[in-house]
Amino acid sequence: MSDKVLILGLSRSGIAAAKYAKQQGHDVYVTEGNAPKEQYLGQIDELRKLGINIETGKHSDDFINNSSFAVTSPGIPPKSEIFQKLKSKNIPIISEIEYAYRNTKIPFIVITGTNGKTTTTALVSHILSVKYDAPVCGNIGVPPTSLINENHDFLVCEVSSYQAEVTKDFKAKIACWTNFTPDHIDWHGGLDNYFKAKAKLFLGSQAPEYSVLNASDSKLKDFSQKCKNVVFFDDEKDCYIKNNTIFYKGEQIITLNDCPLLGHHNHQNIMCGIVIAKLLNIDTKAIREAIMSFKAPEHRLEKVREMDGITFYNDSKATNPEASIVAIDSFNNVDVALILGGRDKNTDLTEMCNSINKHIHTVLLIGEATERFETNLIKNGFSNIIKEESMENAIDKAISLKPDVVLLSPACASFDMFNSYEHRGEVFKEYVLSK
Repeated sequence: MSDKVLILGLSRSGIAAAKYAKQQGHDVYVTEGNAPKEQYLGQIDELRKLGINIETGKHSDDFINNSSFAVTSPGIPPKSEIFQKLKSKNIPIISEIEYAYRNTKIPFIVITGTNGKTTTTALVSHILSVKYDAPVCGNIGVPPTSLINENHDFLVCEVSSYQAEVTKDFKAKIACWTNFTPDHIDWHGGLDNYFKAKAKLFLGSQAPEYSVLNASDSKLKDFSQKCKNVVFFDDEKDCYIKNNTIFYKGEQIITLNDCPLLGHHNHQNIMCGIVIAKLLNIDTKAIREAIMSFKAPEHRLEKVREMDGITFYNDSKATNPEASIVAIDSFNNVDVALILGGRDKNTDLTEMCNSINKHIHTVLLIGEATERFETNLIKNGFSNIIKEESMENAIDKAISLKPDVVLLSPACASFDMFNSYEHRGEVFKEYVLSK
């Protein structure tokens, strides 16, 4: 008798897991608590034709009972009603990433962290591609269960705290933790729980062959004491910057002038990529050439265009103040007009205001966060503030100021005015390119 596999959520990862489970001969049940999203309607029809059972708008006992295990989508929090119901029925819950891991021998290279995950994941895959077949997957948008039937050397997997929370046996070959700052606190029920979720990927039976950690992050430096086979980046020993050049264990790898990515946070991402490539025996010349040919992922301090002496950057992925700080701190001794605001996460703004005071000439505020952001900026001594009603008005006003740089780095979620951070970034880019 085949196992009954329960899939929680009709997302990209849920759909991929459902297809894979069906290919393995299981009875597959997909339960989605909300109405299905329009973008997935065609795929839902395809799943039903494969004989997969689907319900939407509820989580019924008929679908849940007698399941061997449940594969959850990353958007469902552990404190949700469906998680509690499954726990009461002693049904194990795992992430789609873990489900893939349990069904393949392909080694995983894991990238996690509060900020920089996607850029680092894409960069690592790009560098490894000079010697290996190593596609990206995970939180970057490609479910690993859609790749495990293929012939790959490695899977370079971006893992969010949501996904890490529900891993039990997942064990990476190399795991990299880029940084740790407050985010997703409500989802995890506190900052400590958020840290513990990511830490699982590095400890005990899940400990990777190598742990790649940020030595300049004091929380991660302390945490390194608990990890095996640690290789640091942004330190004085393993991978570091000296004389405007990145070195690995004393060997010169690349000058910062040859790096296509802007700002120290991106130089940290590059160091992550160098460490992982060196651990996998890629030679220095190939690493340097791969870094030089890399282009930043969309919406992450992405250079959009230069026009009339103004350079436009789209950093719409900066959905919290910490992410905006790393973008803001990337600019020195230039006149920057910063577009800021959206749906506020109510985190402390003091550090961001300090960075704005050092690096930004003008702030243009949009969205629901306008009043709180204005109050905090003024309280911290910054007063060159302009309030606008729309993204387009903010861009027009910024251009009229004739700065060196117009930077969209909102420090907020997008849902007050846009469907997603991607939508927000597209609106910014399309309007800038139309000028």
